[in-house]
Amino acid sequence: MSRVYKYPHPFTTEGGYTFPSLDIAYDTYGQMNDDRSNVIWVCHALTANSDVADWWPHTVEEGCFLDPAKYFTVCANFLGSHYGTTGPLSKNPATGEPWYGDFPLITVRDMVRVHQLLAEHLGIKRVKLLIGSSIGGFQCLEWAVMQPDFAEKAAFIATTPRTLAWASGFNESQRMAIECDPTFGERNAEAGLQGMAVARSIALLSYRGGMAYNISQEDAEPDNASFNRRVLSYQRYQGEKLRRRFNAYSYYRLSQAVDSHNLGRERGRIEDVLKRIKAKSLVVAITSDIIFPPEDHDILVANIPDVTYRTIDSVFGHDGFLVEHKLLNEIILDFIQDEQ
Repeated sequence: MSRVYKYPHPFTTEGGYTFPSLDIAYDTYGQMNDDRSNVIWVCHALTANSDVADWWPHTVEEGCFLDPAKYFTVCANFLGSHYGTTGPLSKNPATGEPWYGDFPLITVRDMVRVHQLLAEHLGIKRVKLLIGSSIGGFQCLEWAVMQPDFAEKAAFIATTPRTLAWASGFNESQRMAIECDPTFGERNAEAGLQGMAVARSIALLSYRGGMAYNISQEDAEPDNASFNRRVLSYQRYQGEKLRRRFNAYSYYRLSQAVDSHNLGRERGRIEDVLKRIKAKSLVVAITSDIIFPPEDHDILVANIPDVTYRTIDSVFGHDGFLVEHKLLNEIILDFIQDEQ
């Protein structure tokens, strides 16, 4: 069920900007039990939304780890996104028109603080499982550090405790593509969309990687391939697909939020910060992920006090957490049901 919580009080970001109020869009599935012990909180990825069933295949189903007959699942659209929570196309109360490019810089830590406002509103003080992939994993890591008693268990999938230079380089290339769109900067919702489509085509290369492309996008008759390659239309299709459902100002700001991610910022050594996590934790890496490769997860496994490490053997790169839903479901169900 989709709802919007209108938070009526000021909210100040880590960078010092104060929103006079916030809209927080969220979805729930299933029913909370009497002792509120069956709550799962999902933190979504970059251009996803609060409707988990819409973007995470075969998770909100009977027998799956978000089974609505067993669990009460909550997912909130994060700050700065395009799907109902306050973002660049929301109305700025100070001007009476959307923020567009004036929307302030935000961090992953800001996103989590907004989630915490919603959890307080819903009366949720502790969850059975906190789970997220990619930037969703960033949020889960931040939350597990900021509020160590919030989650009984936490699952961090295809994620890292800080954004390394390789991932940030992809983000900067995408922002450069958006900046090349001559409409970017105009005060309208259509501004920068063509540049964003190009940015998305860049992102897809990092999400899938070479193995996935060479398997899924190879020409039907490779020996006869010439100028008209199957992959060309795929790149344009993926760019156009995002163009139709997102906006360039959100995409730009969210890529900067990804770059901001650093558990150690103003806290100390990341190794020491990770030791503060109290939740029984699961770390899942995907063997072919080129954005957050398995070795990037070593620091999590070495320093979170109570942790289990699993890998998903997949050719689909970072997107493996979406494509390999059967394997992931087995891993998460084992983790949830393990009472040791």
